Amino acid sequence: MIVKHLQDIIGTEDEVDTPTWNSRRLLLKKDNMGFALNDTLIKAGTETFIWYANHLEAVYCIEGEGEIEVVGGETYPIRPGMTYALSGHEKHYLRAKSTMRMVCVFNPPLTGREVHDENGVYPLIE
Repeated sequence: MIVKHLQDIIGTEDEVDTPTWNSRRLLLKKDNMGFALNDTLIKAGTETFIWYANHLEAVYCIEGEGEIEVVGGETYPIRPGMTYALSGHEKHYLRAKSTMRMVCVFNPPLTGREVHDENGVYPLIE
């Protein structure tokens, strides 16, 4: 059994901070669960281009408001209680009107240090 507390992740190597988001990585590849679980803050007033070419992601918003715009497609408002799943590796823009707190699940699991490259992609780290 794995037991972790968010306050024990903050300030460690399992917390990744960038100009537009802060990801507290609760479950990683090393935990052998077959997925990764993150508690992520999307910073207010930011826009991030993302393309998970190597991963599937499901997101559940628990705080804040913003929107997700699928490149060449629709724009969806994000607010608490909303879930979206990037089941087709959709390229998208994530915009935060206020700080959004998101629970994110990744498959395959993250190793822990991933950040978006110049194409918005997380590398697939073996």
